[in-house]
Amino acid sequence: MKKSTLWLVSIMLILSLFLAACSSDTSKEEPADTDKEEEPADTGEAKEGGVVTFGYTQPFKGVLSYAYYEGEDDANALQFMHEGLIAINDELLPEANLAEFELNEDNTVLTFKLKQGVKWHDGHELTAEDMEYAWYLIADPSYEGARFANVAMIKGAQEYKDGKADTIEGIKLVDDYTIEVTVTEPSVNLVDNIWSIPEPKHYYGDISSKELPDSEQVRKAPIGVGPFKVKNIVPGEMIEFERFDDYWRGPAKLDGVVYKIIDGSLAQGLVENGEIDVIEAPKDQWAQIKELPNVNPVEADAMSYSYIGFDWGHYDTEKGVNVSDNPKFQNKNLRHAMAYAIDRQSFIDGFANGLGKPLNTPFPSVSWAKIDDSEINTYEYNADKAKELLDEAGYVDVDGDGFREDPEGKPFTINFDAMSGAETSEARAQFILQSWQEVGLNAKLNGGSLKDFNLFYDTIEADDPSVETFMGAWGLAADPDPAGIWLSTDKWNMWRWYSEKSDELIKKGVTFPEDASQDVVEHRQAIYNEWQKLVNEELPIIFFEQRVDPWAINKRVGGVVVTPFGTDEFYNWHIVE
Repeated sequence: MKKSTLWLVSIMLILSLFLAACSSDTSKEEPADTDKEEEPADTGEAKEGGVVTFGYTQPFKGVLSYAYYEGEDDANALQFMHEGLIAINDELLPEANLAEFELNEDNTVLTFKLKQGVKWHDGHELTAEDMEYAWYLIADPSYEGARFANVAMIKGAQEYKDGKADTIEGIKLVDDYTIEVTVTEPSVNLVDNIWSIPEPKHYYGDISSKELPDSEQVRKAPIGVGPFKVKNIVPGEMIEFERFDDYWRGPAKLDGVVYKIIDGSLAQGLVENGEIDVIEAPKDQWAQIKELPNVNPVEADAMSYSYIGFDWGHYDTEKGVNVSDNPKFQNKNLRHAMAYAIDRQSFIDGFANGLGKPLNTPFPSVSWAKIDDSEINTYEYNADKAKELLDEAGYVDVDGDGFREDPEGKPFTINFDAMSGAETSEARAQFILQSWQEVGLNAKLNGGSLKDFNLFYDTIEADDPSVETFMGAWGLAADPDPAGIWLSTDKWNMWRWYSEKSDELIKKGVTFPEDASQDVVEHRQAIYNEWQKLVNEELPIIFFEQRVDPWAINKRVGGVVVTPFGTDEFYNWHIVE
């Protein structure tokens, strides 16, 4: 199962924000055997050495620090070079990785005991001070990343962030390998949610938290403690990794890995001729790629989902809260109508080779917290229902041009943002637009065209006033806690939805039951069922579909494990004779 820490933090980006990133791609989810890892059978003996090429279809930003990265593009590189104190086991529960951990009786003090002898890529030993340093970076008043939610539970972190304290009261260095952290209140998922990825204090020196993401140490010569270290970076195009011989588990079997950015429309040919060894394949090419004679195909139920976001307002940086001050989509009938207008299953069948299933809450069926569909509105395609709701809401065609005006009789248009990169990106965007147009909504691409990966991110995150709706996706952590994405204070609440009731339920979902005899999972399930009913009815975003990720793995490569979170066990990857 998943042994790295990448996806433990993706929900705080989590979009894995984004942590598994905003994307216009689509996929599927199924409930059966979702916690099983899958590994293509090796067809020969393992060979020592060799280089494997890992492909991706969007340029990477190059922010190679877990504390600061934003998207799947950089996460793909980080997974080869760095790890955290905690990992995930087969039951999707936290387990020791670089450190053992222990909670006290009242669940307010968490102690990490680090393994001794773990080396950074520059030869320095990993110590508890590096974990302390990571917490201080993220809680720093100048920190501009989105992971404060992962340290906010530490006693004194908020005061330090606000400039009211010079230290974080709840952090105590016991010795070089032991660190204690006291939290403000107990929570059932503390170990899942607390930031557990160290940063190299000795290497970063006196660089401020604000300046670190653009520093040479992060952009040009990053280090970690993982099985491979950076050898060469061609910004946005390629990263060459070489084996780190002092890796704590022992040297990896490969000499190196190349992380290579490709044109997604050329994926089939690049896989076929062996230029790419491992890739999450474009779903519109999967039918052809999975039949290639040199490929071991794997379809993995993923802990992720895609959605169409409504722009509710903006993020108030000074107050640290989302402000839902955009009146455009406040009418719930309008939002419901826009959901009913889209035939999601036809979209999935047509553009993703059937790799998908419509989803109606933020939890894919891989998650134990997913509510049964019988308890919620499934928003099955119904154009007539969409038209009826729009009529009731006062969106009618006043001037006879085929498009509806708003309830005040003024022209009503909808901007839609989506990402380029796949062969069918334009056609998929047009499917969404035409679906809305067919029920009388004048929808169009924002700016007249799709946006590339980085421009898409930048536009959404900056609360560009031209953004009104957008296609995105999230990769989630194993624990279902929606904090990090859905709280009104979350920077990665990209749709800028403020709801006191939602906040209340999210916070309640990580509390222990008042009755100590009650099962914790049952307690949380009841709360998350109530929360899912709320977001399903309010529909702050259109939940689009849950994902199945198709992986193409060259038959010459063995040891590649695919989980609900991506590929793993990179130290075991090897060439097969």
